[in-house]
Amino acid sequence: MPCVIVIVYFGTSPWPTSYDGVRNACQNESIRPVKILQTADSIRYRTMTTEELRGTFLIDDLFRPGEIGLRYVDLDRAVIGSAVPTGERLFLPTDDALKASYFTERRELGILNIGGAGVVKVNGISFELEKLDALYIGRGNEEIVFSSTDPAQPAGFYLLSYPAHATHPTQLIRSAEPAKITLGAAQTANLREITKLIHLEGTRSCQLVMGFTQLAAGSVWNTMPPHTHMRRSEIYFYFDLEPGQRVIHLMGPGKETRHIVIANNQVVISPGWSIHAGVGTKNYTFCWGMGGENQVYSDMDALAIADLL
Repeated sequence: MPCVIVIVYFGTSPWPTSYDGVRNACQNESIRPVKILQTADSIRYRTMTTEELRGTFLIDDLFRPGEIGLRYVDLDRAVIGSAVPTGERLFLPTDDALKASYFTERRELGILNIGGAGVVKVNGISFELEKLDALYIGRGNEEIVFSSTDPAQPAGFYLLSYPAHATHPTQLIRSAEPAKITLGAAQTANLREITKLIHLEGTRSCQLVMGFTQLAAGSVWNTMPPHTHMRRSEIYFYFDLEPGQRVIHLMGPGKETRHIVIANNQVVISPGWSIHAGVGTKNYTFCWGMGGENQVYSDMDALAIADLL
């Protein structure tokens, strides 16, 4: 069976938002129980069924209207989530899994908006995010609130968080501002544009590295030739994929690859020992995020296409 532990609060009082039992008086009720995902190692991976692979490495239930969804992953202690504010504001809670009085007490947070225009309020300061704008929130910000400019066209905030031992300032990142890199070619069906959002040469963080890649029309391959990097894990969030289309995400050691079929707004977790690449039935966009030993974007252990099995 998949290694998934579901934490469910059975008390009669409202869902607790800190481990000491103190509840944020502003907290909205729209928060689902937090799941802790325990990833498999490269040995157990070899014997896993399709269902077990999906249950261990795939997150497929985010972006529910009017809710915040959070998943705690044992791999580098990442928290992956979403916030889709509709009629009411959504307040980011903490959880017993964090053992913290508020979410960013010992964490940093990257946010990417994939929906309509929205606002993220951090300790009373409002940041307006259009689609593909991002926000970095450093450690030590007690109140984080999400809202949509037009509830009929709600924002869709993708959340990625890692532990932080240092504090960096909160910073808004407009999608048009960062330098963009074009890679691949139409002839190999992998022409794509990479936008770095949180990285060493731009918005600084403690360990989080984050950006997104947009594939050109007619291009469907990402991250090919593939690579691994044992020094940090990587998380792919696929979006802007039409409902009837899919991405076949490749994972595993280069000599023993498997695949997971992924739909729109789904997340796949990639341990350091695994490649992370994919091919779609149509072009798409994906957000990549990393945490771990270092923040050097080019730190990759490349594999040749001809060596894949």
